Amino acid sequence: MEENSKKKNIIQFIKFALFSASAGLIQITSFTLLNEVVVKTAFIQNLMQSNQTFAAVMHNEYGPIYLIALILSVIWNFTFNRKFTFKSANNIPVAMLKVLGYYAVFTPVSTMLGNYFTAKYAGTAGIEYIVLSITMVTNMITEFLFDKFVVFRGSENTAVQPEEETGEAE
Repeated sequence: MEENSKKKNIIQFIKFALFSASAGLIQITSFTLLNEVVVKTAFIQNLMQSNQTFAAVMHNEYGPIYLIALILSVIWNFTFNRKFTFKSANNIPVAMLKVLGYYAVFTPVSTMLGNYFTAKYAGTAGIEYIVLSITMVTNMITEFLFDKFVVFRGSENTAVQPEEETGEAE
């Protein structure tokens, strides 16, 4: 029985990693578009020169760009992992609040560290992407543990699958 449980946990982590990889593609794509296209437009540059508040937020562009990309990937990742990895029927708003709690800690810490390292190693080719990669791996591992042992604890495999609704077996 323990071997079967171990196998299920491994399969569950693989599913989580695959959905996280797809969320990672969303995060990298949106980060790259914002970093390489949007921030470098004349409109944004003019806004930074004319608006002190916006300029202060964008002092080191990594933070705001990272936050936007992270939010997009979190929404994607939560949706698919709740349904397909953890197969949870728990209260979605409560589960989302728990995930929000995780990100209330993870996001400021990762943003501050990201800002620190991108500023410290400014001029290093691709530093934004190196920091983003390390952050994404850390996020995947810690979020899996948080989801498994906090968010979906006790509610895994509680969602009714379509074949169960119709009474058909595989």
